[in-house]
This record gives sequence, C-alpha cells and structure tokens, in this order.
Amino acid sequence: MSADFSEIFAPGFVERPFWWEDGPPLPAPTPLPDETDVAIIGGGIAGLSTAVELGRAGVKSVVLDREAIGWGASSRNGGALSGAGSLGRAKSNLQQAVDPKLLAEMVEEAEASFDEFEALIEREQLDCHYRRCGRFVGAHAPKALDMLKRRADMLNAAGRDDAEILTRDRLEEEIATDRYHGGLVIQRAGSVHPALYTRGLAAAAKRLGATLCSGVDVKGWTQTGGRFAVETNHGVVRAGTIMVATNGYTGAATPWHRRRLIPVPSYMIATEPLGEARVRANLRNARVYGDTKKILYYFRPSPDRSRILFGGRASFVDTDVRRAGARLHRFLTHLLPDLRGVKITHAWRGNVAFAVDMLPHVGERDGVHFALGCNGSGVVTMTHLGRCAARQIIGGDNRPSAFSRLPFPTLPFYDGRPWFMPAVGTWYRMQDRLDGWKVG
Repeated sequence: MSADFSEIFAPGFVERPFWWEDGPPLPAPTPLPDETDVAIIGGGIAGLSTAVELGRAGVKSVVLDREAIGWGASSRNGGALSGAGSLGRAKSNLQQAVDPKLLAEMVEEAEASFDEFEALIEREQLDCHYRRCGRFVGAHAPKALDMLKRRADMLNAAGRDDAEILTRDRLEEEIATDRYHGGLVIQRAGSVHPALYTRGLAAAAKRLGATLCSGVDVKGWTQTGGRFAVETNHGVVRAGTIMVATNGYTGAATPWHRRRLIPVPSYMIATEPLGEARVRANLRNARVYGDTKKILYYFRPSPDRSRILFGGRASFVDTDVRRAGARLHRFLTHLLPDLRGVKITHAWRGNVAFAVDMLPHVGERDGVHFALGCNGSGVVTMTHLGRCAARQIIGGDNRPSAFSRLPFPTLPFYDGRPWFMPAVGTWYRMQDRLDGWKVG
C-alpha cells in the first residue's frame, strides 16, 4: 500500500522544479547544421559557457542536447554560488589529497572564477536574481567543526575571502536550529535563479553565433583527417573539435568520460509561501546554506524570500519524487522546528555528477575536450570550466587551468552505471548516525 503524504502537500502540488515556473527549459528544434567549428555535447551551463566564450572569439559552435536546452541539473539545482568555498566540500581531506602548490593554484583560480561569474552577469546583462549573500555551512558534529576551521584557514590564506567560524553559542546569529555544533560563514558566496541564469546564458550563446539544437541524441563519432563526424538521431554534423559537457547525464556515447563520473540523484522541495518575516526568522541573513553531513542538506530562501527551498540526498537510487519530497519535508522540519505544519508546493530531482576524486576536471583526450565533475557545486564551477575549455580549443592561453593538471581517475570495473550507490547510501547514513546525527 502506498503511503499517504497528503497532509504535507499543498493544493496544486506539482512534481516539477520550482525554478521552471519562471524559466522553463528552452526547446530549440533547430535543424542540425552540416558543419561547425566545435560540436558541444550537452546544453547545460558548461556547454553554454563554452559556446559563449567561443562566440566572443568568433568561433562557431553547435550545442547538442537530447532534451531541451537547460533541462538537466543546470535548471534544477539550488542556485548556491561560491568560488573556492566549494572546494573541499565534497572532499574533507583536500589538503592531504592534493599537492600543496597545485592546491594553492586551484584555490586562487576558483576564487577568481567567482569574480569572472559576476563580470559575466554584468557584461551579458543576465536577469537571474543574482545576489551576493554569503554562505553558512553547519557542522553536524564536533569533529566537523575542526574540518571547517581548516577550510576557513585555506580560504583566508588566499586573501580574497573573509571566512569566519561560528561556535555553537553563536548559531542563533545565522539559523533557528540547535542541531549544528557551530558553522562556517563564507562571505564570497551568493545565490542565483539557476533556470533564468541558464536561459540567459543560452540567449548570450545564440547572440554570439552558436546554434542550439535540442532533441538531438548523440550516438558517437568517427575521426578522419583531423575532423570529426558526429552521429546523431538527426543525422551527421561535421566538426573540427568536440567538447563534452554532459556531467550527471553522461551516456554511452562517451564511455571514457562516463567511467569517470558517478551520477547521484539529488532532490529538492519548495515550501508554500511563508512571507519574508517567517523565512528570516529561520534563516536570519537570507544566505545560502549547507552542512557537513555525508547525506548533506542544502537550502536557501527563494529569490523573493517568501519560501524556503530545501534539498538533499533523499535517496541514493531513483525513487518516487513524492516519497522523496516527504522525506525532505521531514528533514526540513527536524532541522527547523518552526516549520512544522508547513506544506510543500513543488518536489523534483536531478542528477549530480561526482568525479571519482570529487574534484572538478577540464581537459582534452584524443582531440575531445571536456568540462566535467560538478560535485554538487556546479553553477560557478561549470561556468568557469566551460570558459577554460573554450580557451583550450582556441589556443593561446598563457596559463592552463590548474584543474586541467589533475589526473582524472576511474574505478576498477566501473562502466558508468553506479550499482554500488545503495551500499554507499547505507554507509553514509551509518557514518552520520555514528557522528550523532539523528532525524527525529
């Protein structure tokens, strides 16, 4: 018998991203051109950013997506932004895992990418509710606060951010909960309407000469004489270069890339309108929020600050969106008890692309360029790495991206289908419980 969740769903509840109310994905049934300079596979933020940068240099591109442009995680995510603040969020031992010199370059580049993101919004006049609001990261256990202190030191050492640790007795300054053991405030962080941002990026790419083609399923390609013949369900397009930007929706057409990414479903809900006063009573400074758990939460006010949007790993396998929404509602009201009785109007899911090493990657293999590995923080990262991929294609960059000098590992016997995720989910839940985190 199916569970009855009717008491938490508002009238008119829909299984659709809240963001699509203002910015649904763009169908672009454009005829496939015969030839192009660059064929970009994936019509999300990374692919569109590549197309924008190529267009600024006068290089023609065609963006191919099997769905509507922006249909994937680019228009489904939480819209939280940061530079180097997102590095190490997925990988707690970053300082030990990466050579110190390379890590310093990665932090510097990631911080600069935040400035580039703000400049892009200004230059292209993207109307996407961008706001520099800062980020709060809650420590779910005492030992997690020590990890956040190391991250604060890393950010402050770079000299651009103002990262501050809050002890547990100061939590009330940021959030109406006693569940966390303190937290980290990162000032160089912001929020955006991700679907409107993606639509704006698509409009900019088109204005600069890119051809956007939705409903195009890439089957593979052959290479002859230095040029590629990209085979699709709508015929063949010939290109001088290919760029792969499929992330959480990477398929069988690109097996080398697929083996290096783990698609993980992430789920979100939107509350019914609460009014700004009640939202601010819970989220004091209207920032973007997250925490340090293995099964993490991420949340924020809606752009008009009338609702709370809440996401997390409600399941590590595909599951019913209503059931996942009910689970997220339970997580939300456990974290913020003032919201008990609040209903939800939207629930949705999307795939997050985790690299095996939990780090972003940009590079080239056998003439095929790529920007992959969002790791749960893709808006600024993929905008930047798409730009880096374009510069690689054009040539002449003075300094290659630090993220292009990382090895891009895979797992033994892994083919891109994450059969092990149910076991990973069980292990993560156990780790959180051992750390003392329990959902009532």
